Amino acid sequence: MQTTILLLLAAVLLVGALGWLLHWLLIRTEGVFLGRRVVVWLYDLAAPRYDAIKQYDPDTESAFVAWPLSRRLKGRPAPAVLDVATGTGRLPFFLLAEPIFNGRVVGLDASVGMLAQAWAKLAAYDDRAALVRGSAVDLPFADNAFAAVTCLEALEFLPDDAAALREMARVLEPGGVLLTTRRQGAEAGYFLGRARGREELEALLAGLGLVDVRSQPWQVEYELVWAAKGPARVSQI
Repeated sequence: MQTTILLLLAAVLLVGALGWLLHWLLIRTEGVFLGRRVVVWLYDLAAPRYDAIKQYDPDTESAFVAWPLSRRLKGRPAPAVLDVATGTGRLPFFLLAEPIFNGRVVGLDASVGMLAQAWAKLAAYDDRAALVRGSAVDLPFADNAFAAVTCLEALEFLPDDAAALREMARVLEPGGVLLTTRRQGAEAGYFLGRARGREELEALLAGLGLVDVRSQPWQVEYELVWAAKGPARVSQI
């Protein structure tokens, strides 16, 4: 009898441990430790419900992201913006709605499902918005092609965040604006080293030739990180 109880207890503990492991792998970290294909597959599945889950607040998105970015780009003639890991087109949608933004936005994502949701959202801006399926670590764009590059709530899910940031810096024009995010707080602990500390991320960006690197409070789980690309260096002969 005692042996049976111990076996049942062990089985319950094992099931609980497996349940927690699956929750961590599939929900908390959204498949990142299972590989890129799993991450993309999970986003494809979640795409139709993604915006409802996130419940973006238009005023907050405008005040902290879209308006500050459009203000930094003010005065540039029709600036081109690249949004890496655009998801359902969150940043393009709010940025294009800003009255002072007169440019166009390209959204890039690996998930077909997310891009489908983004295209439906951006239909009213089809002359100023474009969507591309691709990888953040191998951006299909020329050097110095964009006045601004953004990547929100995505670095910790990318297969190589340093390589992705290097690509973002490459396609950013001299004097252009980079806006990304850093995972913080208790949630960051689930990512086991994939969520960089503030000083580490700022040092990485500086090492890529970015200047005026500045972190800014935003959400409980994320802070905004702003930077700019320094001017092109002229070789001395």
